[in-house]
Amino acid sequence: MAVKMIRDVIRDTIDEEMARDDSVIMLGEDIVGGNGSAGGPEAIGGIWGTSGGLWAKYGPDRVIDTPISESAIIGAAAGAALTGKRAIAEIMFADFIGVCMDQIWNQVAKFRYMFGGKSKCPITIRMPYGGGYNAAPQHSQSIHQFVTAMPGLKVVMPSTPADTKGLLAAAIRDDDPVIFLEHKFLYAVKGEVPDGDFILPFGHARQVTQGDDITILATGMMVGMAEKAARTLAQDGIGCDLLDLRTTSPLDEEAILDSVERTGRLLTVDEAPPRCSFATDLSALVAQKAFASLRAPIEMVTPPHSPVPFARELEAAYLPSPEKIMAKAVQIMSYRRG
Repeated sequence: MAVKMIRDVIRDTIDEEMARDDSVIMLGEDIVGGNGSAGGPEAIGGIWGTSGGLWAKYGPDRVIDTPISESAIIGAAAGAALTGKRAIAEIMFADFIGVCMDQIWNQVAKFRYMFGGKSKCPITIRMPYGGGYNAAPQHSQSIHQFVTAMPGLKVVMPSTPADTKGLLAAAIRDDDPVIFLEHKFLYAVKGEVPDGDFILPFGHARQVTQGDDITILATGMMVGMAEKAARTLAQDGIGCDLLDLRTTSPLDEEAILDSVERTGRLLTVDEAPPRCSFATDLSALVAQKAFASLRAPIEMVTPPHSPVPFARELEAAYLPSPEKIMAKAVQIMSYRRG
């Protein structure tokens, strides 16, 4: 297996899917040029470097640079998907989802339902998200709780190069709209990637570490932080059952409940603020369906209910960390009834 960075895995997977199926197209802002490059065969492939070389290989009819208009990007991609294309639409920053929310929420997510199953909308909407770059409140947010709450959308949050390949290929081939969330801080992460055709089905969590004392749930960049915490906690005799959920919709409820029923304790780690968040949804799920198995209160590690700070020190204090995860796990383990 080759060792690749996640940004290269994304480009290579899109390349493989475009070569496999000539109905696959890609469109977005600066996906040909980016960072002031001139475009064309010498283009870097967007500001994140995830589409370099695709314009030269597939031409302007399949790799389409768009105006600075998220509503136009999603609207055009949705129309193309309804008429036989498989569209990959890139929103440069997930924070800008508000501009195209109507196209996503009221159109793309509801086409199949509104047309009684007679129409499909195979669109993959790629969105870089998350903090860690000191990019301030409008370019650092985690927005997965919004799209997860929308019926009709599938939501993917990979954390490793291998998962990125398998889940992105599955997203492009899916007949339903998929929100594919790429954490900006993970683009340079390296790892082994399977060769050839590789597909991962949605709705199946990955077990990162095994343990019988506490269940930890995480997605995206939070998986790596939780893994560091779990490895350290294991040295202190606390066994963590860490699940990388991979997709928030569909959700692997079976894996979550099986783990909590065994450990009796739950810690959810989420990069979004806590009010009405994915972490609170997971907590409610377990409280509703596995309450009798709980030996301690459910806890969460999340940022505060605040915009993402710009200052480096403040952002570091804002985001979850391995140290915060370990401290909360120890707190859960120290709980005694009565």
